[in-house]
Amino acid sequence: MKLSDIKAPISKEMNEFEPFFRNQLKTKIPLLDIITNYVLRRKGKQMRPMLVFLTAKLNGEIGDASYVAATLIELLHTATLIHDDVVDETYQRRGFFSINALWKSKVAVLVGDFFLSKGLSIALDKDQIDVLKVVSHAVTEMSEGELLQIEKSRKLDITEEVYYDIIRKKTATLIAACTKAGALSVSANDERMKAMADFGENLGIAFQIKDDLFDYEKNSLIGKPTGNDIKEKKLTLPLIHALHNTDLKQRKHILSTIRRHHKKEKKVQEVVEFVKNNGGLEYAHQCMLDYKQKALDALAIYEDSEAKVALINMVEFTVSRNK
Repeated sequence: MKLSDIKAPISKEMNEFEPFFRNQLKTKIPLLDIITNYVLRRKGKQMRPMLVFLTAKLNGEIGDASYVAATLIELLHTATLIHDDVVDETYQRRGFFSINALWKSKVAVLVGDFFLSKGLSIALDKDQIDVLKVVSHAVTEMSEGELLQIEKSRKLDITEEVYYDIIRKKTATLIAACTKAGALSVSANDERMKAMADFGENLGIAFQIKDDLFDYEKNSLIGKPTGNDIKEKKLTLPLIHALHNTDLKQRKHILSTIRRHHKKEKKVQEVVEFVKNNGGLEYAHQCMLDYKQKALDALAIYEDSEAKVALINMVEFTVSRNK
């Protein structure tokens, strides 16, 4: 499954979106223009604008409101990535230097603020208050999710219920904002809005579980699992299940290893092996498939169309991708 196939029904809109998006970010501050151009040159798969346009097309005729909704989501997402890189002291993203690596943290925070405030002003200028409410809610949830994860990584007392709470807030809420914003932009009815919210949330949860599984799979560059989540003392679904699936003595040993030796490569690989040997990967994989099915079920109320097929393919792509 290729992204270009998924994008096919909205290829015109995606081509028009780039100059529309770029136009919203014009400024008279030379430094800001330089950084904005740098950000635009290193854009990723653009799955979020794709979701906005596909869900808009599924529910009606794409118009100006859909472009505003996609712009608002993309500005929000970009702002959070820039701020995340500062918080995590990350100096590379997708093979490019981060803003904070090139222009220092203070500039990066201000640029992130600029993207966020630009999104708010565009929504207000275009009278897209309903979409702004959806996106504002997503920003609140994402912040809560990040702080909840930090709190729990300090205590290492995360349960499966708390894990789902974290990923709903951190990841699924933004995907759901895309699907809701797309439907809102074409004035979808309440039943369809509910279906789009369910679709986005379940797709987002499946997406995050897939990401968490990557941590335990062989990395093509180093030939072994990265264990990055363990190094950051993040307890994700494979590890939570494995801990639940063992005796108290082993559980205490593994938690002690994570707490005291999470920087040691050999100890991290020991935890990875523990997760593999205690059914963590199989369990998480099955949970991912369950959420994949819930996402597909949410599309059942729609008649067959190009947009519906593309969204089904988006779900398949999400759970079968290899990076």
